[in-house]
Amino acid sequence: QVQLVESGGGSVQVGGSLRLSCSVSGYTDSNYYMGWFRQAPGKEREGIAGLYRGGTTTYYADSVKGRFTVSQDNTKNTVYLQMNNLKPEDTATYYCAADDRYSLGYAAQYIAVELEAMMKKGDFADWGQGTQVIVES
Repeated sequence: QVQLVESGGGSVQVGGSLRLSCSVSGYTDSNYYMGWFRQAPGKEREGIAGLYRGGTTTYYADSVKGRFTVSQDNTKNTVYLQMNNLKPEDTATYYCAADDRYSLGYAAQYIAVELEAMMKKGDFADWGQGTQVIVES
C-alpha cells in the first residue's frame, strides 16, 4: 500500500521560509514522479513543483519559480519543497503526490514533457493528506 505523508507546514511571516517534506512508502520501483500541489480556499488546485525521482528533471509553475525548490533524499525516500520569500498568496493546503507509471529507459526530454503534463492536469495516482501553510502579513 502506497503512503505519502507530508509535514513541515505552519505559519510564517511574509518573506519567511518553510520546508515541506513528503515521505513516500510502498513503491517497489525507485523511479517515479513526484509533485507538489496546493489549494487555497475557493481556488482551484495548482501544481507548483515536481520532479522525476529517477533523474534530474524538475518542473516549476511560474508562480513559484525562483522562490521554491524541489529536491529529494534517496536514502530516506523523501521529497522536499523548500519555500523561500513566502507571500500571502502562498497561503494554502499543500499536497504531495506520486505516480509510478512506466518510465524505464525513457529519454529525459520525454520525462520532462510527461512531468509537465502530469503537473498541469493533477494526473497522479497517489496523494498525501495535505499540510497547511499560512503566510501572515
